[in-house]
Amino acid sequence: MSARYDWGQRVRAATDLVNDGSYPDRALDELLVKNGDLGEIVNIGTHVDTEMVIYLVEFSPQLVIGCLEDEIEPA
Repeated sequence: MSARYDWGQRVRAATDLVNDGSYPDRALDELLVKNGDLGEIVNIGTHVDTEMVIYLVEFSPQLVIGCLEDEIEPA
């Protein structure tokens, strides 16, 4: 599967993004990023088992979130 977006590309959240347990210092299901918030793709990888493209998006210096293609859109 090839990536739809590019490294360094500005994107916006296409939906609210909540903590799925990846951030143990935050409450489970806590809102991390609101729909429409801007970020930048800082890395692109592939999930080993599903081969789905995962984008690491920096929404702030302290908040980098792994996103699926349907969770982001071009800014």
